[in-house]
Amino acid sequence: MADKISYIARKFIEEDVPFVIAKVIATEGSAPRKRDAVLLMNFEEKTWGTVGGGLIEAETEKRCREQLKTKEKLRTYEFVLDENATGENALEMGCGGDATIQIQYVDPKNPGSFVEDFKTSSQAYIFGGGHVALALDPVLRHIDFETTIIDDRVDYANEERFPESRTIVCEDFDHCFDEIEPDEDSFLIIVTRGHRGDLAVLRQALRKPHAYLGMIGSRHKNSILRETLLKEGFTLEELDSVYAPIGLDIKSETPEEISISIAAEMIMVRANHNEASAAARHAESMRQIHE
Repeated sequence: MADKISYIARKFIEEDVPFVIAKVIATEGSAPRKRDAVLLMNFEEKTWGTVGGGLIEAETEKRCREQLKTKEKLRTYEFVLDENATGENALEMGCGGDATIQIQYVDPKNPGSFVEDFKTSSQAYIFGGGHVALALDPVLRHIDFETTIIDDRVDYANEERFPESRTIVCEDFDHCFDEIEPDEDSFLIIVTRGHRGDLAVLRQALRKPHAYLGMIGSRHKNSILRETLLKEGFTLEELDSVYAPIGLDIKSETPEEISISIAAEMIMVRANHNEASAAARHAESMRQIHE
């Protein structure tokens, strides 16, 4: 979704169309959407994206409409998502958390640093914080991926081990998607320490949107997991979409070599995914022209 909104924003700038963009810049506790969720609104009050739906969406859209009129450059709102809270920014929601949303008015004649600031990196979610993740994390940053590390061990999911990672989640693999929200442009990398963790993550990942889903392991291990998931009702088409064993076949053995093979495969998939997305956007533009 972020890639699509980035495309729309750049298109508006090229066509001299003002707009506002709302972005979740921080959350605390339970919130409908996590950090970096975005919503774009043009002068016709048409919107793309979402910051969470429900009351927070409605209130954000209201503030966006106001800012389109005032043309104020930047405003930040700290919403309290609690049924019992009071105040101007209190919303009667059962989430019980807080969400900070920043709204930016973009003048296409003077966008400033918006285009560069809003350039989106691809999002990579690495499940497992072991040797392969440790080698892969810095490699991905060199090829324009932001990383989120998820592991169920505090010794492996911490800022000391992954100081440059965007987000670190320490959570049981059975609930590993509770704190993250991948979209159709996300890359999911399963490199946990064993079969149980791999299976738990894969079972959930197959039901989540993604551009890439890869899992480490031998062909024998992967065939066992496939049989398990087939019995649970997953289809062959779903399982065949998984890159397993993960990475291009370059005869890699060490964690460092494996990380290069994974990164190379991700580059290939991202290029193909971006080409397909661009083709779809072009087709949609042509459809609108001829309507």
